[in-house]
Amino acid sequence: MSDELRPGLIVRAQSGFFIAQTDARLVTCQLRGRLKQGRRTGDIAAVGDRVTISLQSDGTGMIEEISPRLHAIVRLDPRPRGVYQQVLLANPDQAIFVFSCAKPEPHLRMLDRYLVIASKQDIPAAIIANKIDLVDHATARRMFGHYEPLGYQVIYSSAKQGQGLNELRDRLAGKISVLAGPSGVGKSSLLNAIQPGLGLAVSAISATRNKGQHATNVRQLFPLEIGGYVADTPGWRSLALWDTEPDELDGYFPEIAPLVSQCQYNDCTHLNEPQCAVRAAVDDGKIHPERYESYIRLRTGEA
Repeated sequence: MSDELRPGLIVRAQSGFFIAQTDARLVTCQLRGRLKQGRRTGDIAAVGDRVTISLQSDGTGMIEEISPRLHAIVRLDPRPRGVYQQVLLANPDQAIFVFSCAKPEPHLRMLDRYLVIASKQDIPAAIIANKIDLVDHATARRMFGHYEPLGYQVIYSSAKQGQGLNELRDRLAGKISVLAGPSGVGKSSLLNAIQPGLGLAVSAISATRNKGQHATNVRQLFPLEIGGYVADTPGWRSLALWDTEPDELDGYFPEIAPLVSQCQYNDCTHLNEPQCAVRAAVDDGKIHPERYESYIRLRTGEA
């Protein structure tokens, strides 16, 4: 074994093999045996992990150490011996949720659920309102404008007309970003507009991943010419708020959280209690009714 140790970033994971980006090159790696000892309750290494590797004489590497994760996108995978935490992506700098203004119509309940998941996992989020060429600006802002006062950047974009692309580039540059959104909203077109061929590469991995349960599960970060990486992470639709109690949920709605202490009851659910500051804010137009409806559905398990 070589004694040469190098820091790296895992940019691809497939069937127990990992590709790590070092300063000099890409290195195919496996986990050192001692890292796999003991009972496993989740993925030991994942795409996005910062690692230390030792270079072998044949040019491959062994992962010697894995730096602690700042945060991760995690999905529960039930197994006979208990629940296993599957890491979809480690250490993302941000999540960018892509929804279209039309064709398909925006599914804002899904968007609100994604925003809660990102907030729960402490991942900054932004929103892309795509295909604005299919509606007028007033309609687009009526659909998505209420997210901006909540602290979410909303980028109004059209790959066809080149709108919003500079904002998107600025948002992506130098960061590890995960893109998520329903099918057909134009993620690939946007990525191709940012970097020719990028959307096609991401789509190819997604197609491989979605062939069925027996297909090889591939996760990958794609390098950006402007610096940083982008990942099309699977599974957001199936992510559950698995470690979130119902009475925690109001803390992940930025317009609801500051009002909780003003409710008459400490354990107010904001559903039907008297003197509820949250419902009063909805009645006063201070909380968007669609956002409140999303809260209700998540709280009652309907979303």
